[in-house]
Amino acid sequence: MGAYFCREVLVFIFALAIVSYTGVAQDTAATLVPAIITFGDSAVDIGNNDYLPTIFKADYPPYGRDFANQKATGRFCNGKLATDITADTLGFTTYPPAYLSPQASGKNLLIGANFASAASGFDDKTAFLSHAIPLTQQLAYYKEYQSKLAAVAGSTKAASIIKEALYLVSFGSSDFVQNYYVNPYLNKFYTPDQYGSYLVDIYQSFIKDLYNLGARRIGVTSLPPLGCLPATRTLFGFHEPGCVSRINTDAQGFNKKINSATKQLEKQLPDLKIAVFDIFKPLYDVIASPSTNGFVEATRGCCGTGRIELTSLLCNPKSIGTCSNATEYVFWDSVHPSEAANQILADSLLIEGINLIS
Repeated sequence: MGAYFCREVLVFIFALAIVSYTGVAQDTAATLVPAIITFGDSAVDIGNNDYLPTIFKADYPPYGRDFANQKATGRFCNGKLATDITADTLGFTTYPPAYLSPQASGKNLLIGANFASAASGFDDKTAFLSHAIPLTQQLAYYKEYQSKLAAVAGSTKAASIIKEALYLVSFGSSDFVQNYYVNPYLNKFYTPDQYGSYLVDIYQSFIKDLYNLGARRIGVTSLPPLGCLPATRTLFGFHEPGCVSRINTDAQGFNKKINSATKQLEKQLPDLKIAVFDIFKPLYDVIASPSTNGFVEATRGCCGTGRIELTSLLCNPKSIGTCSNATEYVFWDSVHPSEAANQILADSLLIEGINLIS
């Protein structure tokens, strides 16, 4: 009841904000920001990897079984991502398209675009390992998008959309879980703290690039509690009960660096509105006390055994043991939250990011 009430209050607040912003009550044309532009990894990929030669795809069942029309779109979830839910609350009736999809053309570009790619990271080498779209290429696609947008909307309107759009950035998890911890070259010569500093330097340069290209409202996600992901427990737990504490400590250390760097950027770049969305605490709290938040299972995912399933190799229509009701599970597969957990994360994002759209 408490979570439901909080969600209703959030929706009411944003409805009032939309009325204030547009002068009319929310309808199919009223959104609080004109566009949403997304960069990142599998937490926010809505289908770009469908068009890449990579095993990190989610365009097949049971992915998407609770999404619109029970369709697998490339989202690593049973249903909506946290960013989808955020878009819903901001008044969007359709989602900005995956940039590599055929839908990313013409007037569809007016509401933004999604450049995210599962298994990508701040470190381009992370993406290269999995044939994902590296950060530098996501930025190159964004520059290309700007030209296409100007052709559709005209240069003046395009510039306004670019300035007023909400930018979402979600990287870092793959850098650690799929690169640093399994790469002997990295973890032998660099401590997690040193590697985190390297990633934060890239982050700062990326935000400055976005700013120079016109972005003024940017939301950045922190790392989640990486040590609590079912796959992480399986691969790195070594019989440790509960979450892998050293990996959670690394994630928290990185999050402190991101927060500090973000404060510096805010001081350096005039008119920039930027916020770090803390997804560590809300997800950790749900994992630590699932029943309080309406969940039954927080140690494994719904798909298959839920302990190692990820990509078509393990989470597919033939996976044995897939649960019948994903709303009871914090995780959908061994890495990604279920739609029910994403709803909790989205509520947190909206609270922490309200200054970006005020």
